[in-house]
Amino acid sequence: MSGSGPSAAGRSGAEYRIEDLAHASGATVRTIRAYQDRGLLPTPERRGRANVYRDTHLSRLGQIADLLDRGYTLASIKELLEAWDTGRGLGGVLGLVAEVHGPWTDERADRITRDELNVKFGGTHDEQAVAEAVDLGVLERIPGRQDEFLVPSPQELAVAVELYAAGVPLSAISGHLRELRGQVEQIASRFLEFTTEHVFARYLGHRPPTDADAAEAASMVRRLRPLAQQTVDAELARAMRTFATRHLEHHLGAEEPFAPGPASPRPVPVALPAATIAAVNSLVGPEHASAFVTAATEREVQARTLDTLASSHLNAAQVDQIG
Repeated sequence: MSGSGPSAAGRSGAEYRIEDLAHASGATVRTIRAYQDRGLLPTPERRGRANVYRDTHLSRLGQIADLLDRGYTLASIKELLEAWDTGRGLGGVLGLVAEVHGPWTDERADRITRDELNVKFGGTHDEQAVAEAVDLGVLERIPGRQDEFLVPSPQELAVAVELYAAGVPLSAISGHLRELRGQVEQIASRFLEFTTEHVFARYLGHRPPTDADAAEAASMVRRLRPLAQQTVDAELARAMRTFATRHLEHHLGAEEPFAPGPASPRPVPVALPAATIAAVNSLVGPEHASAFVTAATEREVQARTLDTLASSHLNAAQVDQIG
């Protein structure tokens, strides 16, 4: 950095050669030049044969790095920065970005050693299970620490420990998590579509949004963030009670196999006249009476459905003739 040299005297702010700027920002000289060519960085001051950069360039490099870390492309970053440079403001947009990329849970990540992990899962040393957990993101490897892992969600790991203790194989736990994650991602996607359509569409009229709209949208994200989890928690509790009750009833005496899915209405008994029952018994025998009545009922329902369809078609034809 050349801010301490004579050329900096009387000037406000530090001055950097490109090598100094690269060192201060953590970017490479090649990256800085590429950003310049793309118009992401303001043109530096030309002084003799050298380019002179200032704190504004260092700050801009920090903003670009932050947005890249959050998944934005260079093209979208350029749009945001151009909006800021034309006076539309970027504070609200960056606030919205921070709000969306911030934590969506109060849970704090933890660390666990390999020995502790082995103890939690019965003392077994299962490299395949660890690799599967890393692939799923249940565990994250720590660079330079072969025997220690980051646990993004201690609750999720605790669930796996309890299931394993209850006798569920690790491979089954991993498979269940993969399936569950796909279903939860569909729920999250649907919730975002729903809120975008009914809430956030009003803020998306500009690309990028104005500073005021972005700030208001960030506030709305903060308010709506817990709603998805609260809704899923309530609906999951309701569904678990429903299916657990049905499952228990089945294992306590129901003869038909248990079938997960929406509960079907319970059959309603219909009393038939004694003379009808006697006639059916004499016709097919008592052992076949129930099947005969069921088949006759289905046949009657089908016949009435066909009559209704034919009558509707005939009425429509008559109306066409009148017309």
